Amino acid sequence: MVTNKIYGLLGLARRAGKIASGDSAVEANLKKQKVALLLVAEDASSGVTDKFSHWCADLKVPVVTFGQKESIGSALGQSPRSLVAVLDDGFARAIRKAISETSTESSQISRR
Repeated sequence: MVTNKIYGLLGLARRAGKIASGDSAVEANLKKQKVALLLVAEDASSGVTDKFSHWCADLKVPVVTFGQKESIGSALGQSPRSLVAVLDDGFARAIRKAISETSTESSQISRR
């Protein structure tokens, strides 16, 4: 299943030290312009989604809406997470490719 592949890639990226999760860590990496992809949980608050989506649009960082906070946190071995910044281009490409392969309507990729 493609969804498991995406969560597996997130877990690998975390173990490789190539992600930042949570508002403050994502914000710090956006300020340093080290983010290759921002993953936002489908059940993230609209305020968080709007703030970080607009910021990523200004920086031309792709934003992907995928999964639920609980599932994302579980894949990372952490508490529920609404934001995950992928810091590596290779992992970012692999995650975007896996998401584009899924045919569910709940996944959407936007290039901002």
